[in-house]
Amino acid sequence: MELLSHLFLGFETALSFTNLAYCFVGVFLGTAIGVLPGLGPLATISILLPITFGLPPVSSLIMLAGIYYGAQYGGSTTAILVNLPGESASVVTVLDGYQMARKGRAGVALATSAIGSFFAGTVATVIIVLFAPPLTEVALKFGPADYFSLMVLGLVASIVLAHGSLLHALGMVVLGLILGIVGTDVNSGVTRFTFVFPEVADGINFVIIAMGIFGLGEIIANLQAESTRSILSSRITGLMPTRDDWRKMTGPILRGTVLGSVLGILPGGGAMLASFASYALEKKVSRTPEEFGHGAIAGVAGPESANNAGAQTSFIPMLTLGIPSNPVMALMIGALVIQGIQPGPSVIVEQSALFWGIIVSMWVGNLMLLVLNLPLIGLWVKLISVPYHFLYPAILVFCAIGVFSLSNTTFDLYLMALFGLVGYILRKIDCEPAPLLLGFILGPMMEEYLRRALLLSRGDPYVLVTEPISATMLVAALGLLALVAAPVARKAREEAFREEEA
Repeated sequence: MELLSHLFLGFETALSFTNLAYCFVGVFLGTAIGVLPGLGPLATISILLPITFGLPPVSSLIMLAGIYYGAQYGGSTTAILVNLPGESASVVTVLDGYQMARKGRAGVALATSAIGSFFAGTVATVIIVLFAPPLTEVALKFGPADYFSLMVLGLVASIVLAHGSLLHALGMVVLGLILGIVGTDVNSGVTRFTFVFPEVADGINFVIIAMGIFGLGEIIANLQAESTRSILSSRITGLMPTRDDWRKMTGPILRGTVLGSVLGILPGGGAMLASFASYALEKKVSRTPEEFGHGAIAGVAGPESANNAGAQTSFIPMLTLGIPSNPVMALMIGALVIQGIQPGPSVIVEQSALFWGIIVSMWVGNLMLLVLNLPLIGLWVKLISVPYHFLYPAILVFCAIGVFSLSNTTFDLYLMALFGLVGYILRKIDCEPAPLLLGFILGPMMEEYLRRALLLSRGDPYVLVTEPISATMLVAALGLLALVAAPVARKAREEAFREEEA
């Protein structure tokens, strides 16, 4: 009965005219920018985040969530029509989605992606409804040492699942931790790493880093790669899958939904991991594995379902524990902080309308995507065909206005430009910047929880290993590092990422 009352509160919040309007604007803007090759959910949310600053907390988070779903859908559209994934989780969709498009089945591929995503999103939302409240009750029993160790585990997982060298990923996390503690220490009043710039005495705003590294950095990289785009020029017809298509896609959608729902909760980018795992699973269970890579509908249905389910369930640790499972959730936590809300298990008690409104809006947003985007495929094709060098100045202006609005100072613009250059350089030297953002968000939180744990234990560092939950988290983190450091596991990891890049 209590669950029904919470759901009623969620529907009442999410279905208000204002929040429905912001959800619609979010999914539309997210899709519109997400279809641009290279600008996935992370860059899209980074660019559009400033427009939510003046909104009420519930409307802000609902709009950001809508942008997230929309950008993911847009990434799939780009993968199928342009042979270029809009985001990392859509890399697998390129393999069979574009081949279906070349065979004149682009409409069916897009419809398969939309149907699979909607079904997976619906199931994942139900999972959040069932498991988020119990997990929140458990999280309320966590102490400072437990939270610190949980964040250590999350950062270790982000290192293990990051692309490229483990040493590069570790360096990105350390750089993020250092950037996170720039500014004035709230306890001692000592300024740290500000050098001769008093403008950063209050710390570096995460919006500047996100826009610079993931917004400007992506723009520069995409300008360089614009000549590789191959737009599908034939007219898109026949959106409705045939009976045989339904038979072939039902199993992959169900398996992808289950797999994505489980893997999405894991820290370090579960949605991307889920899409690759789903593709590998479908290829193994298929009676015709030779069709994969040549337009197999299962190669679109499974990964797209897993991708969306993973994206939805990644909200569970963010909403219940206040821990981001991927960089997009780190941005969501940053948005909560900007709105004056402390992320964590207390949100469900103190901000119940926000908590349940976001959950219900997930289903509403996915329904909007299903209804909205299939009729607008022609519009997205026209948007994709616009030369990128005509679009990027408008995006740059939008980024500049958003950053300038933070504190009305040109220093923030210079800082954003600097981080844009840093983001581009990181890509050129094969350093994935996503762990940097996780380190930046978690760094101050880790410091605060460690300080509280040491104060409560009167300076005894062994509290981290004497508390059962904390010790379990640290053992898991060490085990994960030991596992990935083993020659066999390291070789398998490198081969998996080489296959992904291919």
